[in-house]
Amino acid sequence: MIIPGAETQAFAAALSEAADEPLGRVEYEQFADGEHVVRVPEAVAGERAVVVASTVDSDAHVQVLQLQDAVREAGASEVVTVLPYMGYARQDQAFKPGEPVSSRAVARAVSTGTDRVITVNPHEPAVCDFFTVPTTHVDAASVLADPLPADLTDPLFLSPDEGAVELATTVRDEYGGGETDFFEKDRDYDSGDIEIRPSDAAVAGRDVVLVDDIIATGSTMSESVAVLRDRDAKRVFVTCVHPMLASNALTKLSSAGVEAVYGTDTLERAVSEVSAAPVVAGEL
Repeated sequence: MIIPGAETQAFAAALSEAADEPLGRVEYEQFADGEHVVRVPEAVAGERAVVVASTVDSDAHVQVLQLQDAVREAGASEVVTVLPYMGYARQDQAFKPGEPVSSRAVARAVSTGTDRVITVNPHEPAVCDFFTVPTTHVDAASVLADPLPADLTDPLFLSPDEGAVELATTVRDEYGGGETDFFEKDRDYDSGDIEIRPSDAAVAGRDVVLVDDIIATGSTMSESVAVLRDRDAKRVFVTCVHPMLASNALTKLSSAGVEAVYGTDTLERAVSEVSAAPVVAGEL
């Protein structure tokens, strides 16, 4: 049975359909003192319970732990935890003395209530090693080709850096044509300015598709779009697996001249044009 977190109900419904598993009903409540509680009135005794929740904030992390405990209390035979978006995954090391490795802390907490974990495109795949139960990460980048226009002109698929070029390649291959490239960043250590440019390919007169795993504030992405516009790119599309789009990120991208932004439903936003659920269903 699929057990959805409050912020991941559309994804859970899509996963229920893709995996051909029933969708459980969950009740969510917040007390006056700010504490949360969940209830799973569906019968899960003797069944596998699949807790599905993107940990978009600290409350969502607590809710995952509560959902795991609720289905255990109800007698589930197995608990699988699906984190379509894993929060704190970018805090994968202590960057300054005295800091925690936050992704390790939350991974260990999630591990206590589950038999295995499935994540989607964690920012650093190595964070999966922090879980103490079997953990699988799946790549949903291929679905980002679906909403792209069929008539892209000499398309160029760009990743934000060389390390993420595989994402761009995956989308290009699924789309069925085009080139791939990545941005290079040169920092002027005297001024602190950063120059962003495509490493090789010409962009003039071409449709460009920017591909990333997550867009958070949109600052770097909007700067990249501005560079492409200055170099006479025809149209610029932005795709990402996790459309966090915090604060005014979407406004930044629109102001920079983006034709459209497409994301998946790992984070349920207005730009969530495609579902990553079928990819996850293949791992259940």
